[in-house]
Amino acid sequence: MTIKAVLFDIDGTLVDSNDYHVAAWNEVFEHAGAHFTAEQIHDQIGKGTDMLVPTLLPGTDAAEQERMGDEHGTIFKSRFLDRVVPFAEARALLMRVADSGRRVVLASSASSDELDHYLDLLDVRGIVSVSTTSDDVEKTKPAPDIFAVALKKLAPLTPAEVIVVGDTPYDIEAAAKCDIRAVAVRSGKFDDDALTGAGAIALYDDVAALLAGFENSPLDR
Repeated sequence: MTIKAVLFDIDGTLVDSNDYHVAAWNEVFEHAGAHFTAEQIHDQIGKGTDMLVPTLLPGTDAAEQERMGDEHGTIFKSRFLDRVVPFAEARALLMRVADSGRRVVLASSASSDELDHYLDLLDVRGIVSVSTTSDDVEKTKPAPDIFAVALKKLAPLTPAEVIVVGDTPYDIEAAAKCDIRAVAVRSGKFDDDALTGAGAIALYDDVAALLAGFENSPLDR
């Protein structure tokens, strides 16, 4: 079936932000008296607070999770957000998708404030058809909520008519729970085995490589 919409993750996929999220979470955990390596935190990047905190600190109650998430957001936005840059050809890939007649969707676990910032950073307000954020859902990736909401906004398109592009296993897992196929990019610094193990149907180094091979990619089927 022809692909009619492409759902893009943002952090680690379109913009180079994962390491900044690691740094912000590291500070949050240090303040809470918990100590993790950068790799341990990185391996959870792609999840929202509701999924990330309980994985690293089991038993953390909902109020404390929310507090830590708010602290992370404050640190990230005040110290790191303005340092985030788009990956090469990120906007060009979104343009290529739009020019091919497909709808461009941003489906992220980022907050609505961060999404708003990235729309301007990428200069894609006139390109993006639909967007979702952590504010739209009860649970973030790897729960399916974010892609499920996107599908509702794209109705009457079916899962077979859309595809996801993401950088973490959690993007791939969330897509699979909605019966959506997913392409993975390595720019988020996750191992190939983790991405293919989660079900990625294709791997590309980054969005520039995906753009270069667009006509032979799963996005153009």
